[in-house]
Amino acid sequence: MKILGIETSCDETGAAVIEAFPHKKYVKVLANIISSSLFLHKKTGGIIPEIAAREQIKYIIPVIQETIEQCNNSTIDDIDAIAVTVGPGLIGSLLVGVETAKTLSFLFRKPIIPVNHLYGHIYANFVYEAQKTKNEKQIEFPAVALVVSGGHTDLVLMKGHGNLKWLGGTRDDAAGEAFDKIGRLLNLPYPGGPSIEKVSLDGDPKAFKFPRPLIDSGDFDFSFSGLKTAVFSKFKTMKKLDDQIIADISASVQQAVIDVLVEKTINAAREYKVKSILLGGGVAANQKLRDEFKSSIVNSQSSIKLFVPPKRLCTDNAAMIAMAGFFNHKSVDWQKISADPELYFD
Repeated sequence: MKILGIETSCDETGAAVIEAFPHKKYVKVLANIISSSLFLHKKTGGIIPEIAAREQIKYIIPVIQETIEQCNNSTIDDIDAIAVTVGPGLIGSLLVGVETAKTLSFLFRKPIIPVNHLYGHIYANFVYEAQKTKNEKQIEFPAVALVVSGGHTDLVLMKGHGNLKWLGGTRDDAAGEAFDKIGRLLNLPYPGGPSIEKVSLDGDPKAFKFPRPLIDSGDFDFSFSGLKTAVFSKFKTMKKLDDQIIADISASVQQAVIDVLVEKTINAAREYKVKSILLGGGVAANQKLRDEFKSSIVNSQSSIKLFVPPKRLCTDNAAMIAMAGFFNHKSVDWQKISADPELYFD
């Protein structure tokens, strides 16, 4: 079974083809192509929705064509189903992918599977799993998944494929959003997360005592607006802002965010007695976050296994969408599918 995945929720135009062998529980990624318009948004310090959608209109068909051709010169006739991101995301961008998928479904009579983009980030872990050998650790349920990106910071209990329970999320700014805003304040390149991570290498994470919002709240919600405000307030009191101070602020901010993410996730894992922790989303590419999760699990002498996708699969891509479509196969009539920019966890 070959599934074509299509991803256009933000500024990327992605297409991928996976081949699934349901009886063998094995999935192979045949092709995974991404065309990004990020270089255009760096100039403005943020995503301009109209520009993102315009670029996606230009590249969606060429990207899909190249993706399919990479699969041993396959054609659309060799595709068994289409999985497409329907939300959440930017409405203009979502429409490009959704309408393209609907058109292909109608013209070539292919089943179409609507996919929640947030589910996709979780299933990026299974893209990597598909490439592992049997001797390596495997994802076991129940699992707790942390989806952490520019737009979302959510904890989800995963009892099995198609059996997800939302535990908590951000009450205001997402972690990635806080990084972007603080990065802009420090005059760092967009996006803020990778820039802060890079600058932090030369900084002292203990230089500034920034708050860890809701770290002891007893629930699984997040809040990063208070951290952002604290950084803004500290910034206003400074008479000079040299490279070392910027590095120290960046390192201190990064540590504050990581402390909250790790603490909340580990607490959820303990409460629900899970066997695996899954990370997903752009912020999951942060190396220090990965290292702190590993250290925390080792120090707690827990048997919980940590799974993090390769960094190239933490950002938006279509392989994770195709994978989510395979494991949550609920095809619908193409006429009943629509973009939903506010889509969330069920």
